[in-house]
Formats: sequence, C-alpha cells, structure tokens
Amino acid sequence: MVAGTENMEAVPADRGGEILKPRTDKREYRRIVLENSLEVLLISDPETDKCAASMNVSVGSFSDPEGLDGLAHFLEHMLFYASEKYPEEDSYSKYVTEHGGSRNAYTSRENTNYHFDINTDSFDEALDRFAQFFIKPLMSADATMREINAVDSEYQKNLLYDSRRLDQLKKHLSREDHPYHKFSTGNMETLHVWPEAKGIDTRKELFKFYDKHYSASIMHLVVYGKENLDKTQGLVEETFQEIRNTNKSIPIYPGQPCTPDHLQVLVKAVPIKQGHKLTVSWPVTPSIHHYEEAPCGYLGHLIGHEGEGSLFHALKTLGWATGLYAGESDVTIDYSFFDVSVDLTDAGHEHMQDILGLLFRHIKHLQQSGVSQWIFDEVLLSAICEAEFHYQAKIDPFSYAMAISRNMKIYPTKHWLVGSSLPSRFNPDFVEKVLNELSPSNVRIFWRSKKFEGQTDETEPWYNTAYSFEYITEFTIQEWVQSAPDVKLHLPVPNVFIPTDFSLKDVKDKDIFPVLLRKTSFSRLWYKPDTKFFKPKAYVKTDFNCPLANTSPDAVVLSNIFVWLLVDCLNEYAYYARAAGLNYGLSLSGNGFELYLDGFNHKLRILLEAIMQKIAKFEVKPDRFSVIKETMTKAYQNIKFQQPYEQAMSYCSMVLQDRTWPWTEQLDALTHLEAEDLVNFVPMLLSRTFVECYVAGNVEKNEAESMVKHIEDVLFNDPKPISRPIFPSQTMISRVVELGTKIKCFYHQEGSNLSDESSALVHYIQVHQDEFAMNSKLQLFRLIAKQATFHQLRTVEQLGYITSLNQSNHSGVYGVQFIIQSPVKGPGHIDLRVESLLKDLESKLYKISDEEFKSNVTALIDMKLEKHKNLNEESSFYWREIKSGTFKFNRKDEEVDALRELKKEELIDFFDTYIKVDAPKKKSMSICVYGSQHLKEMASDKDEVASPFIEIEDIVGFRKSQPLYGSLKGWSQLKL
Repeated sequence: MVAGTENMEAVPADRGGEILKPRTDKREYRRIVLENSLEVLLISDPETDKCAASMNVSVGSFSDPEGLDGLAHFLEHMLFYASEKYPEEDSYSKYVTEHGGSRNAYTSRENTNYHFDINTDSFDEALDRFAQFFIKPLMSADATMREINAVDSEYQKNLLYDSRRLDQLKKHLSREDHPYHKFSTGNMETLHVWPEAKGIDTRKELFKFYDKHYSASIMHLVVYGKENLDKTQGLVEETFQEIRNTNKSIPIYPGQPCTPDHLQVLVKAVPIKQGHKLTVSWPVTPSIHHYEEAPCGYLGHLIGHEGEGSLFHALKTLGWATGLYAGESDVTIDYSFFDVSVDLTDAGHEHMQDILGLLFRHIKHLQQSGVSQWIFDEVLLSAICEAEFHYQAKIDPFSYAMAISRNMKIYPTKHWLVGSSLPSRFNPDFVEKVLNELSPSNVRIFWRSKKFEGQTDETEPWYNTAYSFEYITEFTIQEWVQSAPDVKLHLPVPNVFIPTDFSLKDVKDKDIFPVLLRKTSFSRLWYKPDTKFFKPKAYVKTDFNCPLANTSPDAVVLSNIFVWLLVDCLNEYAYYARAAGLNYGLSLSGNGFELYLDGFNHKLRILLEAIMQKIAKFEVKPDRFSVIKETMTKAYQNIKFQQPYEQAMSYCSMVLQDRTWPWTEQLDALTHLEAEDLVNFVPMLLSRTFVECYVAGNVEKNEAESMVKHIEDVLFNDPKPISRPIFPSQTMISRVVELGTKIKCFYHQEGSNLSDESSALVHYIQVHQDEFAMNSKLQLFRLIAKQATFHQLRTVEQLGYITSLNQSNHSGVYGVQFIIQSPVKGPGHIDLRVESLLKDLESKLYKISDEEFKSNVTALIDMKLEKHKNLNEESSFYWREIKSGTFKFNRKDEEVDALRELKKEELIDFFDTYIKVDAPKKKSMSICVYGSQHLKEMASDKDEVASPFIEIEDIVGFRKSQPLYGSLKGWSQLKL
C-alpha cells in the first residue's frame, strides 16, 4: 500500500486564495490536493474539443548523479515506453496518436514536464495510461539501450546549434561544484560507455533516481477536461491516488553559479554559422521573488527598447547592429542572469568596445534618471499587461496545461494563471537593486564570430566550441565608456498605440464563412466578422500580387531587400505598436509580398496607414541597403548549415514547385546587386499590382471597406499612380510537377555542411490534387501509419531521433513524406527500411478490424471538427483557402462527410492503388542527403537503385522537363 492513500478522498480545496483569471475566461478552475500530497489544478471547459494533462515533476538535470550526466533527461525518455498496467511497448504513444492527440515531454534544470492532449471521448483511458508513468513504469532492459541511442541521436542533432553551444559554454565557465556547470542532455558516453567502464548499471541507476526523486509531494498536475469539475475531480482522485509520496521536498541549489573567477571576463567563441553576436551577462537577484514588482521586466523594456532615442536605435544608426534583446535568462529560484544580446554587423564587430561603452553608459543613465512610475504604469501595469491578460486569446489545451503546471511550483494559487505577466506593485528599490547589479565588476561578456577561427586556445568538451578566455578590469570598461561616440540616448516617449477602447462591435450579419465584400480591378476584399471569440481584436492580411516579384533570382532577392528595408525603416515607429499588443509583419510571398496586422483593433488603422505611407514613399538609403545586404548575405550563407532533413525537404519542394530558384543562385545574384539596382526595381515591382485582402475580427463592414479603399487610394488613385491593375495574363499561379507513374525518382546530394556526419532521407509519395474524398483517405492512412512508422524506424530500429510521417501539400497537390535523419545509417539503407515498412503497413491495413477502422475514422473526424480556438487560428485557415485560390471554406465539413461514407475496403483500395510498394498508380521520389560519414556510400547506392527509375542530376532541368498539374487558382472568375 502506498503511504497516505488509505483514504482516497482529496484534501478540501484551498479556499484561501481565489484563482485570478481573465475577465473574458468562461472556464472553471479548482485546486485540490490528493491524500498523497499531489497538488492538482482542475479545469472545466465544456466547449473544448481536446482534453489535456500536464505533470510537472520538480526535479531536473541539476539532480543528475555524479558521473551520469543526462540521467534525468534519459528517465524522461524511458517513462514513455511501458508500465506494469500497460506493458505493451509504446502503447501510450500509440493510444494518444490513434485518438487524435499528441504527447511530449522536456527536462530542464529543475523540472521534468510530461504533457499530452487527446480527443475528449478518449481522455479517461489516456489519463490512466499517463498516470502509470508515475506509479509503476517498466523501463525494460531492452528498451534502455535503444533509448540511450535515441538520447545520443538527439545530442548529435544539437551539436551544430549555436544557441546550444553558447548555453553549454556559459555553463562550462562556471563553478564546477554548482549543478549549473553540468552537461544536461546526456549522450552515449555519459549514459553507457563511461558507466559501463566503472561497472555501473545505468538501468539500476534509473530506478534509483526514480525512487529517490519521483514523489507526489514534488509533483504538480493540471487536468483540462470537458466535464464539470466534480466529475473531473473524481476521475483524478481515482487515477492518480496510487502515486507514492515519500515526502520529498523540492531540491534546493543555493548560491550563484559564478564566483569572482568567472566575472569580469571576455570570452571569444567560434560559432558554426556566419554572423557576429555579443552577449553581455550579469548574475542578478532572481526577479521571481519580486514578480509583482517585475524589476527585470522594467529594465528589459528600457534597455531592449527599439524606438527613437534607444540604445538599439543608436547602434542601428551607426550601422553596428541589426538586433538587440534584453531580459532575464536562466531563471531559477536561487539565481538568474540578466542578458543583453546584440546582433552585430561587420562594422559593429570592429566596434565592440564602443558598443559595450554605450551599453554601460546607457545603464549609468538609467541609474541617474531613477525609476519612473509612469513607465511602470504604462508598460507593466494596466495599460498593456492588464489588457493583454484580460483579453488574451484562448490557446490549445496542450500548451495551456503545460504552462500552468510549471507555474504551480513557483507562484501562489491566486497567480497560477497569471504567473509574472501582470505586475501590480511599483517599488523602485527592487528595480534599483537589479540595476546596480548590472555593473562592470559583475559582468560576463561572450563574443561570437567566425573571425576568431585560429585565434582561440580552449575547447568546450561537450559541443567542441573553440573559445578563448581573458579577464578585463573595471578600468578597461570605463575607458570604453569614455571613448564611445557621443550619441543622444533618452527614455521612451508615451506610447500612442496603447488601446483604450475595448468595446465590441454590434455585428448584424452572423456570417459563418468569409464573404467577398468588395471587388474592383485593383483589389478584392474578403470579410469575416467575429461571431465566436468576442475579443476587441482584429486580423488583417494583405497580399500584394506583383508579377515581377518572382521572375528571376535577381527579382526575388531585390523583392526581399525591399521588404527588409520596409521593416527596417518602420521599426522605430512600429515598435511602439508591438509593445502595445498590435503585431505586424511584412514578408515575401509566392506572388509578391504580404502584410499582416493582428491584435487590438482600436488603433490598427493608424498602423496600417503608416505602413502604406512607407510603401508609397519608399526611399533607398545606401547605408541601410548595405547593412541589409550584408545581413541577407549571411542568412543565405547559413542555409548550408541547415539540418540534413531540412536540406532534404528543401530539395523536395524545389523539385516539385514551379518558379522556385536555388538559394545558391539567389546568393550569387545578391553579391552583384547595389542600391541603385533597388532604386530602379521597386517602381517596376509596384507598377502592376493586385491587392488580395482579408479582414476579420472586431471590425465592421464599413471599416473593412475603408481600409481597402485607403490602400487603393495610396497605390492607384493618384494623378501619377504608383500602381496600375495587373493584366489578366499576369495572374500569378502556382503549379506543381506531376511525377511519373511507377517510375521512382531519386536525388542524391552531399550534405551542404561538411562537418555534419548525419544523413537524411525524404521518401515522398505524390497522390492527388485537392479533392475531399481523396484528402480524407490520405489523412486516414497517415493517422493509422504515423505511430507505426515512429515505433518501427525510431524506437525499434533506432535510425534516428528525427523520424516522422507527414502529410505534404504543395500548392494543392497532396502526398506523404517519410522524414528520417540518422547519425548511424546512410540514406540508401533508410530508403530500403521505408520500403520494408510499407510492406508491414500493407499487412497491417489488410488485417485491420472493423472496430479499429471505425475508431481511427472517429478520431480523425473529431480532429477535423475541432473548433478554432482564437481569431488568428481561424483567420489563418481561411486565408490559406483564399491564398491558394480554392475558397473551400467548408472544407472540414465536406471532408468529414466523406469520412463518414468511407468504407474499410475503399481505404485498402486507396493504399493498393497509390501507396504500397508496387502500386499501379504510385508516384514517388527519394531525396537522399549524405552526411560526411556516409558520403562514400552514395555511388554504390546509385548503382543499386532498382529499375525503372529516374536519377535527378539537375533539379531545375528536371522540373522543366516534366508535366505540371493545373493550377487550382480560379480567383479571377469570382463574382460579387
């Protein structure tokens, strides 16, 4: 009998602190504590389509035993496998996947968090399977070794991520007797090779770790259900009562991880990617102890501000920086850091000392200016944070439960939903305390650049980051402050974008789908009022269809620079809008460029007009052109450092998608372009335009029409208009290569990063062009095959951490992609394993019972009928239909109707016709990317390919030689 579970009634809920929730939140919440001391938050949401749960265990990598780095992370992996009650391997993952859900977990320094969601009618059993992780896990000997391989594969995948490398370097340069110093991920050496050499049984250590640390007393559970709170409480009490309680306390790791030996240092490190980055870091008092006063939030706002007079604005004007972030990092109860990270230009790299001088001068200015009540009130209290909290959009239960379970450990019950997002107490003393800690005597400076190659003398042991280390004095920093250029820095001005009108529009028409509200030769307006979310927010998406934008590599690059420069010149003004909860973005699209705005609707029109004015009066400033060109050049050069599976997916898209240009050609074009080229190009780019617009949310029809009329006035209705309507023949369409039937295509390519040993395969099967019944069959096949693919290729065969079966959609042409990245096997071997898997799936489908078939159909129907949770989610769905030209706004209902009519024999016939190895209408392609350790296999893999096949030597040449599917775009025929 587990201690404390004889009487299974829950301890009465804590009535001492009411849970603060948004005014617009209709969900019900209840805190309970089970007899075994497990603290639980119950959430009742009768409107939800998914249920979810998240268990936060207050133990993480800080608790790894000496000599077993990564054991906490490894245990997280192992608990997924099987339990005494559910002994079938991977049955939890299988159950969740087959019932429309998803599951995951993560291990951090002080927490391990497990979470899942699932269709509502399958929640009870899924919750029971989930609970068994914490009651009687099996952790079999066979699974242990296989999952060590998975942990090692995950580690190998991360070796080339610069953020991981810097994080580990920071830890490496800290107190060796502090757990912050540890290597948290684990790999083959730490979990197998080294323990085995010392006679240590890793599996026994797993059980010891589990028995020592996994106690109900340090667990926090969130259960998000559809039923009422009483019913959910009964389910939780019954399901989780057997988790044992050893009365363990949450581990405490007092003290800062940095001694004076680790402060006043300058560390130069060599990154993987091109670019220079400066990170200035100070150990500070954790603001979690003063979260209602938010000292780090206050300082992060002022130091990281991007408006005129800010540090970033000064650095940008000098041509030294392209980005700046300021805020708290590595937050724990006992320590944290305050970081300022600056993305440097080449010129900024040469002026590092000046930049640091300006930073410390700015900090000194903040100390002398004092802490301002109005800034706290505007930024951190009612003006912005209160509005964002009380009118926050609903998010998926999966993410919501996970976030709250973390909060439960840290905050009092009242603030579980709020966390630190709603500061309410102005206290200058706490801000000044942290501000005084941002001193030259307390600083750690990390400076990353490829230019340091060959100039370093140390290597971090886990990620092999080359670095050098030197001490700097306060006097040196003061010299930098005095010699820095004389620029005027000042505090932000009051934010004109803060919304004050949160009233909801009286919508007369309750349209359930977007309506075509207005159409002219210049534009088309789709409109969808908010009829379900009832938030004072809006969503605007505008696609400027410019026929010249994508006609050549030069045109794509020039269009891209145009968009980047627009964002660049808007930044100082529009930063205030983003700070006030009004987001915007500009980006390239397949047809030209896109503008989106979303957030509080009150002042959205002001921002839209400002952006349109910048487009109309666009000016190429040579100095900013040079900075953007340099930044884009590095971005293109860094494409070669993509993960191998990302490279393979990119090649696959390039083979299929018409009118796409290799990034190498775009980089070559960029090299030769100058500011004058853009001056000549932009008027031509905008000379012919059609504006496709979607307006949704808390906006009336006349307001939506007025927005589009304003766009038309700016572009078209001038005596000398910037734009004229496009010709009918210039309608932009996206077409896709139709692969040959029963002739498999291969593309073999060396990985672009020679230091990456991993290889990747994308095994692509092209099936059909958008059609409801076929879509439903393909989606049902993927649902049935997804977990089997993961289990066989990742769990059993251990090919690699990245293993998935995805549905693909290239401009309305549907298919599936088996995606595997492997540090142990080459693409040729993996491709054979996929073919073998397809034969296994054939057998699985043939033997599927009527009950299992119906269960999968029901799960997919539930997934399709899942309601949109917020305005952005709904708008993104409808915008995809508008952008693709399909306009099937009732797509979900139509595909559900097709599913309800679908028979098991029809699914099998679909598989036999399009998917299986020798299917008569099969169209497939394998993209093989070879890492350095498998490169020697490429020639023999090509020789061993079975006929009939096509070897793609030149992607663009192949694409031009193949037939194309017809375009789905029919927008020019639409009538009002």
